Amino acid sequence: MKLKNKTAALFTIIIIGFLGYILYQSLKPPVSVIVQAGHEGRTCGNTGAECKDFREEDWNVQVADEVAKQLRIWGIDVLRIPADSTMQRAKIAVAIHFDGANNICHSGASVGYPDNNASYQFAQRWKALYEPYYPFNWHEDNFTDNLRDYYAYRWILAPKFLVLELGEITCPKQTYWLEPRLKKIAHLIAYAIATELGKTVKKPKL
Repeated sequence: MKLKNKTAALFTIIIIGFLGYILYQSLKPPVSVIVQAGHEGRTCGNTGAECKDFREEDWNVQVADEVAKQLRIWGIDVLRIPADSTMQRAKIAVAIHFDGANNICHSGASVGYPDNNASYQFAQRWKALYEPYYPFNWHEDNFTDNLRDYYAYRWILAPKFLVLELGEITCPKQTYWLEPRLKKIAHLIAYAIATELGKTVKKPKL
């Protein structure tokens, strides 16, 4: 009987603690921007696309770090997170990815977002920036279930959330173009985020 009482008490404490954490997160002011590097920190499961010379996770981290760095230079508060984290709130969230394809050079850039108008409008403004620059194939928005129902939509709470697929890492002609431009692409993403927040910043030279 005593063991049952102790188990019930422990379970109650865990539930109260969990509810308290949710309440704390809901009352805490949101950070301006969350930048997530897709697949970062994972050692099994969905660890990202790979090719002979490149790993998606490495490029995701490189771009996400540079986006966060540039936003901080502009005085914008940023939370830079890996693939998996605790519940977070932000005004804008962006997840950085590169696509991979079994049928190489048949993929390219795309954008995913949750079913809300604010994210949709942000996505169209991002595409207006990146489409004229990126010279390869574009998919329709939310063209896969993983884009349309991105797992982090459930715990990164942001009214504007984009999942950016910036190109195909399994296509040699795309990686040849992408690799020397990763920093410029990161600065373009930072510019898109900053202007979305109403900041007046200099557009990067591409």
